[in-house]
Amino acid sequence: MRIHHFNRQSFLLKLLIMLPHCVRRVVLSRRLLKTSLALQHSRTHCSASSTEDPDQVRTLLQLCVDRHYVSPGQTNTELFRRGMSCSYGPLGTELRRNLLQQWWYSVTSSTAQVFGINSLSSSSSSNEDTATDGQGQLRVVESEQLKHILEQKKLSKEQLIQRVQMLIHRSPSLRTNFLQGALEQFVPSLELVNRKLPFGLAEAGLCFQPSDGSGCPAEMTQTSLVWFCSPRTSSQWLDHWTRQRLKWWRKFALSPSDFSSNDVPEEELEKAASRGVRIIYSFPWGQETLETLWSRGDTELLQTHKGVHSKLQCRDGRKSVPHVVSITGNMDRGVMAFLSSSLQQLKKEDSKQKLLQRKVLRLHPVLAPVKVALDIGKGATVELRQVCEGLLQEFMEAKISVWPGYLETLPMSMEQLNTKYDEMGVLFTVVISENTLESGLLQVRSRDTTVKEIKHISEIKNFLCRYISAADNI
Repeated sequence: MRIHHFNRQSFLLKLLIMLPHCVRRVVLSRRLLKTSLALQHSRTHCSASSTEDPDQVRTLLQLCVDRHYVSPGQTNTELFRRGMSCSYGPLGTELRRNLLQQWWYSVTSSTAQVFGINSLSSSSSSNEDTATDGQGQLRVVESEQLKHILEQKKLSKEQLIQRVQMLIHRSPSLRTNFLQGALEQFVPSLELVNRKLPFGLAEAGLCFQPSDGSGCPAEMTQTSLVWFCSPRTSSQWLDHWTRQRLKWWRKFALSPSDFSSNDVPEEELEKAASRGVRIIYSFPWGQETLETLWSRGDTELLQTHKGVHSKLQCRDGRKSVPHVVSITGNMDRGVMAFLSSSLQQLKKEDSKQKLLQRKVLRLHPVLAPVKVALDIGKGATVELRQVCEGLLQEFMEAKISVWPGYLETLPMSMEQLNTKYDEMGVLFTVVISENTLESGLLQVRSRDTTVKEIKHISEIKNFLCRYISAADNI
């Protein structure tokens, strides 16, 4: 009989730290959980760079919380700053939706033969030999099953490790990118295009990424375009998509020069890639990658389809297995980039001639979560609200997002309202007053110029539609 003398709780903690895969929702004893969380917190702490402007960063993050772009809480705002998916507020959710919508339109309309797909987020039969993310598999383990194994005190160290590893191996894997799903759907998509190149498969959604070396993944909103082309044109296509993507990012920026591209150094290339390019943005704390483009060759495609050349060959003048160009974007970091790019802090004088700082979130018109705010001035409140209700319905039918400021119960001056709407990024403020009831005229204030114009109520919807459309076509 073998007698095992070891500190079981200490061993269990070491076992969890040494596991090669992240285990989510693990239920342990309170003391063990506290210790594990403390270790994780010390590993994930992110220090600011020496070039960071603390005041600028603090102002940006605080405005995002105050104006409902992200939910409050230090952990949540730190996730957002690192480009991870966080708890968004109503305006942040709408901004991200607008950004994803523009991304989808840009990749599916800029070049013919780009199709949307939807791959599974997890798989119980994932083959580790076909993993292409270079980071191994991430798996979900049922907490009760893991707890049951760890509570079996009769098991030796070797048996405990073996059972935990077996549980992990049998658990479904999580995706870390969309590349594998596109590679798997290549053959059925090939029949759709009559075996002709080039064509692309696009997808967007949540993926899991290891966070700051902690070993535990965080979610991020990822976009993916996997482009299949002939071997002799893959380098040209990488250059083409680099120009297209950089142009797209700069289109919505207040300072386009803050967005740039650079080649990935040879020592940082992924295993299957021969070339790589990064689209980067210069944040107040340094440069961060928004999108990465890789020229991947045909290795992963052959590996996914077990090296069967016959079903992969295309008609492009000669029979050959296509090469792959992948474009992977982080849209959570993209949201952060456009918020950072659009924030302006300007000097202004208030009604008492005091010099104040005016913060304006000058988001691009097609990205701005709220296009127009409706408020009421002096006059019969009931009648003015009825006019606002009518305008609200008209705007909503035209798919123009509206902030119903006329429903606000707390009294605020127009100066306070303008400050609030500027920080929210609202394009125009429309004020309905007694004059509107008499003549149909209302006041329209621009976020970007602060100019107040008088327009007839019948003109306002067309004015907004033309403004947004013109900004989108620039």
